[in-house]
Amino acid sequence: MMKIEEVKSTTKTQRIAHHSHIKGLGLSEDGTALENASGMVGQQIAREAAGIFVDLVKSKKLAGRALLMAGPPGTGKTAIALAVAQELGSKVPFYPMVGSEVYSAEVKKTEILMENFRRAIGLRIKETKEVWEGEVTDLKTEEKDDQTGYGKVVSAVVITLKTSKGSKTLKLDPSIHENLTREKVTIGDVIYIEANSGNVKRVGRCDIYNSEYDLEAEEYVPLPKGDVHKKKEIVQDVTLHDLDVANAKPQGGHDFVSLMNQLNKKKKTDITDKLRGEINKVVSKYIDQGVAELVPGVLFIDECHMLDIEAFTFLNRALESTLAPIVILATNRGQSQIRGTDIVSPHGLPVDLLDRLLIIRTTPYNLEDIIKILAIRAQTEGLKISEEALQDLSQIGNEASLRFAILLLTPANILAQTSGRDEIGKQDIQEVHDLFLHAKQSSKVLEQQADKYIS
Repeated sequence: MMKIEEVKSTTKTQRIAHHSHIKGLGLSEDGTALENASGMVGQQIAREAAGIFVDLVKSKKLAGRALLMAGPPGTGKTAIALAVAQELGSKVPFYPMVGSEVYSAEVKKTEILMENFRRAIGLRIKETKEVWEGEVTDLKTEEKDDQTGYGKVVSAVVITLKTSKGSKTLKLDPSIHENLTREKVTIGDVIYIEANSGNVKRVGRCDIYNSEYDLEAEEYVPLPKGDVHKKKEIVQDVTLHDLDVANAKPQGGHDFVSLMNQLNKKKKTDITDKLRGEINKVVSKYIDQGVAELVPGVLFIDECHMLDIEAFTFLNRALESTLAPIVILATNRGQSQIRGTDIVSPHGLPVDLLDRLLIIRTTPYNLEDIIKILAIRAQTEGLKISEEALQDLSQIGNEASLRFAILLLTPANILAQTSGRDEIGKQDIQEVHDLFLHAKQSSKVLEQQADKYIS
């Protein structure tokens, strides 16, 4: 009898993080917040305000400005910031950091902030390059014995590229094999190889394979026209920090091609203000000539109250720079002391910086919103939960915190599976709630048993 076994999916399993369910701001076409969309629930006013902010970023009318999201812990500040990143798309740089990241024994606070500022400023470069382009119809590697005597190494890559005009077989340097592997190139993909640098770029899958039933979302592109060997306008997206790192030890000229060529060379050296100034001059020159386009991205600083007066002073100056990204700050502090001073200020931020900010307020979620959020989280994590269990867990979230309720989901599922059930029941929620304390319960225990703890 023929033996038939189920083949397990080879798709990589990704870790489910706190905000994996966030896909966007969940706004309608007219900009109003939908009740439950794109993984976002509640916070309608904050989401609508963030939607206007996204439109301003896209229209490039907000460079050098800043936004502050202020609200109690667990009210969706980070979720809204990540939703903004999703709405902006992959072409707009979005760099998240936490306020405490600036404190290092090796690097100055202002240097870390400047580096992150430049990570959040994109540059779209248009260049005409000599390339080999086409659909991969054949891909082989030639091997030879390793000089050390252990195994074999790639000696050459033989690849056949096809266009509407014909096809060519190329024998390439073994170093290009690494580039092909990194881009995950397979037969049927449309790629181009830069003649000078050997860089490989996978454009997408050829559209003749469009009828395939593929679980992963694939971008299909038409078969390239013309010859395999041609001159092509290449659009490349980099950040100013990429150029800083690549040109920390400039070799060759200071023209734009030299700046770009350095991107492929690995080295680690200090980036000076003088170097950044030189790169800014070259970038500005090529923006004026239409060769490059500046794309102001977003720098998200969570827990911004952790910054001190020195960092805030730097932010004030950096926001006035001609090359500045949009800055989103988030804090859960009320009236708080500014680090490095004795001054108490709203949100722990200096008043002169607060004057520059648009402020979005987030409010605590109500019970109905908590129920919807927990249902979305359970679905995202692939968990089944009964209606009674969901109501109980939501009540715990309302009394303790939404974060605590979300944390109980997976332990409750483990208890259910241990009992031989595939659905989380009311008893699982009650048992897991007895096993783990939330912050308020722990604080109460400390008060009652203060004499038993070291203080």
